[in-house]
Formats: sequence, structure tokens, C-alpha cells
Amino acid sequence: MLPITSLVAAGAAIALIALSISVSLQRMKAGVGLGFGDDAALMRRIRAQGNFIEYVPLALILLGLAEYRDASTALLWSIAGLLAAGRILHFIGIMTGKTAIRAPGMLGTYGALLLGAGTLLFMS
Repeated sequence: MLPITSLVAAGAAIALIALSISVSLQRMKAGVGLGFGDDAALMRRIRAQGNFIEYVPLALILLGLAEYRDASTALLWSIAGLLAAGRILHFIGIMTGKTAIRAPGMLGTYGALLLGAGTLLFMS
């Protein structure tokens, strides 16, 4: 069943589609088929998408395993909330070039991973 993980995974899939379309549209605009050329906006979009792909799958696995092992609903939503907030802040920070926004986004993402890992390690 895993209703919380299912909901978060569906949201992540939609977010990845949005990030990917953003990259594709900027590629067309910049006329760049591979890499990012000298287009800073394209580079930012590629990195936002890549960073999402680097972190979200493992966070979803941890969330799903924690839910499967009957972790508390509050704990599951804490993992999900940290992940979602972290990814949103990271995206805003990377797109605007503001480290003051991007850094808390990464901390939220790291928090989701650590909380998920800790949950699995310390559940009895």
C-alpha cells in the first residue's frame, strides 16, 4: 500500500517532468543539443534537474522502507516534508543563484536522508 510514499513519489515524478521540460525548452531556446554551451540559464536548469535525480530516488527508497516497516505517520511526514521543502528551496536557490536559499534546501534534503536512514537503523 504505502500511501505516503506513493503520494510523495507521484509528486516527485510530476516535479521531475516539470524540471525536464524546463531543460528541454531552454535547450531549444539556446540551440544547444548537448551540454549547456555558454547558456547560464540552461546550466542552472540542468543542475537543478540533475541534483533532483541524484537525491530524490534514495530518499523515496528510505521513505518507502520506513513506511513498510510501520514507522509512525508523523515520522514519515517529517521525512517527506524535509524532502519536499529541501527540494523546493534548492530549486529556487539554484535558479536565482542565491546560496542563502540553496544551502537550507540541501540541509533539508540531507535531513530527510538522515532521518530516513536513522529510522531504518533504529527501528526495532
